[in-house]
Amino acid sequence: MKYRVYSLRNFRKIDQVQKYLSDGEKHAIEVVGNVLPFKVNNYVIDELIDWSDIPNDPLFQLTFPQRGMLSDDHFARMESVLRRSPGKAEIAAVANEIRFELNPHPAGQQDNVPELDGVKLTGIQHKYRETLLFFPSNGQTCHAYCTFCFRWPQFVGMDEMKFAMRETELLTAYLQEHPEVSDVLFTGGDPMVMSAKNFSNYIDPLLAADIESLRTIRIGTKSLSYWPYKFLTDKDADDMLRLFEKIVKSGRHLALMAHFNHPNELKTEAVQKAVRRILGTGAQIRTQSPVMKYINDDSAAWTEMWREQLKLGCIPYYMFVARDTGAQNYFAVELDKAWRIYREGVKRVSGIGRTVRGPSMSADPGKVHILGVTDVNNEKVFVLQFIQGRNPDWVYKPFFARYDPDAVWLDDLEPAFDKDEFFFDQGVDGDAVLVH
Repeated sequence: MKYRVYSLRNFRKIDQVQKYLSDGEKHAIEVVGNVLPFKVNNYVIDELIDWSDIPNDPLFQLTFPQRGMLSDDHFARMESVLRRSPGKAEIAAVANEIRFELNPHPAGQQDNVPELDGVKLTGIQHKYRETLLFFPSNGQTCHAYCTFCFRWPQFVGMDEMKFAMRETELLTAYLQEHPEVSDVLFTGGDPMVMSAKNFSNYIDPLLAADIESLRTIRIGTKSLSYWPYKFLTDKDADDMLRLFEKIVKSGRHLALMAHFNHPNELKTEAVQKAVRRILGTGAQIRTQSPVMKYINDDSAAWTEMWREQLKLGCIPYYMFVARDTGAQNYFAVELDKAWRIYREGVKRVSGIGRTVRGPSMSADPGKVHILGVTDVNNEKVFVLQFIQGRNPDWVYKPFFARYDPDAVWLDDLEPAFDKDEFFFDQGVDGDAVLVH
């Protein structure tokens, strides 16, 4: 299949849009799409979306902007500007004003940028001691954009909000100075938009440096869902797989952190073949997704998704809570409901599927795991723990929050038992990752 992409400029060329969407729905896509990024390709359109179930189809919700993704005020502001038929500069100015009101960098991402010899490494985040995130400049786009994406600022043309770095030399030097880092996660965007040649320009120097402490290379990617032909029929598909083999043969563990948000993404022949080819290189595929209203907010979808992933040889890894950015209000699932979805879903899979952890919030202090809801001393509480923390000493230390049925994020929670604050509210100290 030849790759064809549609953006806001040409989405009206999609035949199904013209057939199944009203003029009002098309107008909403244009208004929202001028604020939040929109990009979709022919594989998603032809093989994933059920156009007979619009607008309810989960893959349509996952890729096409919806009216409710902006507040009434934000929608009206952009709609008003567009009705005046202004120039691009005026549209961009209003869009940027709205974007800055949508918490473009959640969880203190800008605080995670480290320095090396006084140089700020704007393409690296180092929040957790053992894991470093690397944003290759050639991987700062995706085959299609998720409407929930917490890294949406990477795609809206605001360079001051981007994370990206080209210099592998700086990455290598940083790793050599920080032997506590065992894992490098290539992220973006999506590193798998790169050609095999471009990706090798990052990987080869990293392997040649022979950094003993580097044990795992991870690749965060949605490509298996949005463009599995990357590993099948693209002209350099075999070259990419040979590069995966090279990483594995170097003695490092290679893990693709694959984003699958709904079981329908796992049902095409193309994705199943792509998974088999990747696993044949010796790489591992771990799967993850946030739990989101309109897409996967029922336990049956998760059970089906985890079962299919296990059948294909993938490892269920994370159920996340949608981050507090962008269209969070549209997708947000209450923490209590998210936990019940997880519990009902995971208890219907076998033990090898219970590797999945969640629901987890990637918040400012760390990854907060919701263990459940219970009663302690006649008080209904959330039981939580850190899976990762800015301070490693916080990890797996249980704590309690007052039960709130409406809470959708960590900031909505208050300490239980009349305490004034959570133990981590006093800030990072001790054996912690400090980057500034």
